[in-house]
Amino acid sequence: MTRVAVLGAAGYIGGELLRLLVGHPEVEVAAAVSSRFPGRRVDTVHPNLRSVTDLVFTGPEEAARHEYDAVLLATPHRKTAELVRDWSDRVKTVIDLSGDFRLRDAAVFERYYGAEHPVPELLGTFTPGIPELYREELRTADRISVPGCMAAAGLLALAPLTARGLVTGRVELDARTGSSGSGVTAGEANLHAERSGAMRVFAPVGHRHEAEIAQLTGLEVRMTATGVEAVRGVQVVARVEAAEGVDDLAIRRAYREAYRDEPFVRIVAQRRGTYRYPEPKILLGSNFCDVGHVYDEKTGRLVLIAALDNLVKGGAGNAVQCLNIRTGRPEGLGLSFPGLHPI
Repeated sequence: MTRVAVLGAAGYIGGELLRLLVGHPEVEVAAAVSSRFPGRRVDTVHPNLRSVTDLVFTGPEEAARHEYDAVLLATPHRKTAELVRDWSDRVKTVIDLSGDFRLRDAAVFERYYGAEHPVPELLGTFTPGIPELYREELRTADRISVPGCMAAAGLLALAPLTARGLVTGRVELDARTGSSGSGVTAGEANLHAERSGAMRVFAPVGHRHEAEIAQLTGLEVRMTATGVEAVRGVQVVARVEAAEGVDDLAIRRAYREAYRDEPFVRIVAQRRGTYRYPEPKILLGSNFCDVGHVYDEKTGRLVLIAALDNLVKGGAGNAVQCLNIRTGRPEGLGLSFPGLHPI
């Protein structure tokens, strides 16, 4: 068994980590760490875990007295950077789900996060937690940084085409996300009275996931993010220019070659039907990312579409998949839930 501690266990991502890891056949959750609720039962904060676990939240100081094989950090941006320095000396594997180590350049971090990085010397020491792109590196990585939810969807849509030189120019990316993406301590803008019925553009320019996608694809990326009336789910629509001579067959072949053996990326290529394009609704609770595209060869317009559950493949599920790879286990362990339909 792999002994793990989950820091930030009272948040939405932390709760999903607990849900997945408590049911994992080869992982022991040795500490569910929360500075807000030490001593309280986990199921008082995460009621879906009633009768599933008797775990009690552990305070940070108490958690630090014990040994673990891995720590998963579902803690806030900038606070996580301070924790990493300490926990890296205590455990073999650190998996960060915040944004603190997704970017490699301190100047780019400051531009997108609005503050200097607390430990810039550690930037670039983390392996991106994207199994589909960095599987071999993850097998031996001691520091892993899980991408943002919208970045994960955008990267999985773009990577097969950029790797083969099938697209060029600038990416115009439109991302839509549910309210859980704002976290459990979100402010007034995410009250039900303010969010219900709204389609709110909250980042017309400069969203931080834009920088992640640009860093890993080498393309110029311009991203707009909109909050929609859903709790879970991310859908990205990327408009990009196909390289000269590229046709629809080449695009389809690139996706098939890239994702043929991937356990959690599904290519959606239906010609008709309600779900002929990737739709997050049927992915809720699952670790799948669905990817599709539309290419109009008459006009040269290429539109890529990807969808996932922001808390699972866009967060906790991706982290568990990385943990499985790092510990030499089948990467689907604990991640078999297929989603629901209808819901």
